[in-house]
Amino acid sequence: MIKNVGGIDRIIRILAGVVLLALTLTGTIGVWGWIGVVPLLTGLVGTCPAYLPFGIKTCKAPSKD
Repeated sequence: MIKNVGGIDRIIRILAGVVLLALTLTGTIGVWGWIGVVPLLTGLVGTCPAYLPFGIKTCKAPSKD
C-alpha cells in the first residue's frame, strides 16, 4: 500500500479520531462521532484513499541512496 500521509498529518488524524471516539463513548456527541474511526485508521495506516485520485502526498519522498 502506498504511503501518502506524512508526520504532522498523521498526528492530527490520530488525535482527531481519538477525540471524536472519546466524545462519542462519553455520550457528549451522538452516533456521528463514530466517523472518528476513519481518521484514526488512516493516520495509523499512513494511507488516505481520498488522496489517491488527486495525487496528494503529505509525506516525504523516499530518498534515492
